[in-house]
Amino acid sequence: MAAIIDDINKTRQDHILTIEDPIEYQFEQEKCIIDQREVGVDCLNFQSGLRAMFREDVDICMIGEMRDPETIATAMTAAETGHLILSTLHTNTASQTIDRIIDSFPPHQQAQVRSQMASTLLGVISRRLVPCKDGGVINAIELMIANSAIRNLIREGKVHQIDMVIDTSSEEGMISLNRSLADLVKRGIVDQEKAINFSPNPNEFNMLTQ
Repeated sequence: MAAIIDDINKTRQDHILTIEDPIEYQFEQEKCIIDQREVGVDCLNFQSGLRAMFREDVDICMIGEMRDPETIATAMTAAETGHLILSTLHTNTASQTIDRIIDSFPPHQQAQVRSQMASTLLGVISRRLVPCKDGGVINAIELMIANSAIRNLIREGKVHQIDMVIDTSSEEGMISLNRSLADLVKRGIVDQEKAINFSPNPNEFNMLTQ
């Protein structure tokens, strides 16, 4: 996320707020105004830091991690009011990320959460650090862009079908984790035996590497 904020800082004129635990990267202001706040020092928790944002003229907010339903709900409300929200979750794929957010809420709230996500989500980037043949590591990336098909699937509770949309939407810039892993194998960067350990669907991965 720091790289995204850094790029925005170089190319746009916005007010950026980061809420982190702890602050991991100190940004230098270029075109943007950047306020960095640390949980436990500048604010009580992620949720209170987010609520304070509504009293300020913030355009973009980076939340270090969405750990609880209250923070997620406040983040979605901020997105509904026109703020660009960037955050992280400990998941492996785009569909897992969406499921994790929805499942954080009790059943009677999940329909509303699906509706909010369908109207506000812009995309999900998932990454896995995969060992290279040369001893280093490299990113395997899944990129989901929330097009109309994905928004409808979220709204209708058919998140399990999102992987299929990602697979068939490469012309829109999307890529599945399996295709990213297979590409690394075909380019000779990663061993197939190592890559398959990171695959959400090993059978499909093996077909892609044939």
